[in-house]
Amino acid sequence: MPDHKQDQDQDQGQGQGRAPRNGWAPQTGVFLAVAFLAAGLCGALQPATGIPPQVLQLTQFGPALAVAAAALLWPGRIRDRLTGTLPARSKGPADHEARLPSGNRAALLLTPALMTALSAGGALLTSGSLPVTSPQAFAHPLTLLVTAQLIGACAEEIGWRCYLQPLLRTRFGPITASVLVGTAWGLWHVPALTQEPAYAAGFLTATIAMSVILGLALEHVRSNRLLLAGGFHTLVNLGMLFVTDETSPATAPMAVFGAACLAAALPWIASARRTATTPVRITAATADGPR
Repeated sequence: MPDHKQDQDQDQGQGQGRAPRNGWAPQTGVFLAVAFLAAGLCGALQPATGIPPQVLQLTQFGPALAVAAAALLWPGRIRDRLTGTLPARSKGPADHEARLPSGNRAALLLTPALMTALSAGGALLTSGSLPVTSPQAFAHPLTLLVTAQLIGACAEEIGWRCYLQPLLRTRFGPITASVLVGTAWGLWHVPALTQEPAYAAGFLTATIAMSVILGLALEHVRSNRLLLAGGFHTLVNLGMLFVTDETSPATAPMAVFGAACLAAALPWIASARRTATTPVRITAATADGPR
């Protein structure tokens, strides 16, 4: 369906008070197909580039390339998708300029520290030791590592949280959409799923829990979505890189990490339920224009 016709159907759906038919399924399918294929190709090219995986994994650009493919196929509303202004399934007052309050921004960016601390405590309880890697152990400056981690995280998050999450929110509620994104995000990490089942289960638990945190934190947020999601993702990766041992193929650390992410997600879920008495709708950026 041409994008302009799709937009007309969306507007009609809004006027009738029901979730619009926006072609979310084919858009989701194309995004996931390209994200998986592009990640595989980028991973195959990594050795030829000479870029150390500890600095930057080229597979992280798969979701960004998938967004580019979606923009070519459905150009009319790509800006609305990336800013989270598509019509959502839940209903409520319009909110075009919502920002994440400073307190919530701090809570979001402190949550990776909580997850890292819980993982470290779990490691002490299960193994009696805490694996800590000094920045000096790497052959690259800390500033380069942090910058590269942020670039890679943003390349992922422009797809997962800035494109797919708002798109699925046109069909599902915030927690369901977040769980679906987290599942796709976890399955996209194919090498993690080739480990033993307990490791894969811990990894999927972690990605789903982190996706729920991000999905709830960024609900209705229009400003700095990518930087907030990328910052969260970067802090998680840095915690795994320097403080805990979740990057190893050992099962126990990944199981502990998954449990830590789940524990960190519970306050966000409880807070969302407390404020769910008056759901707010993600309205289209063009909602105030002529229909």
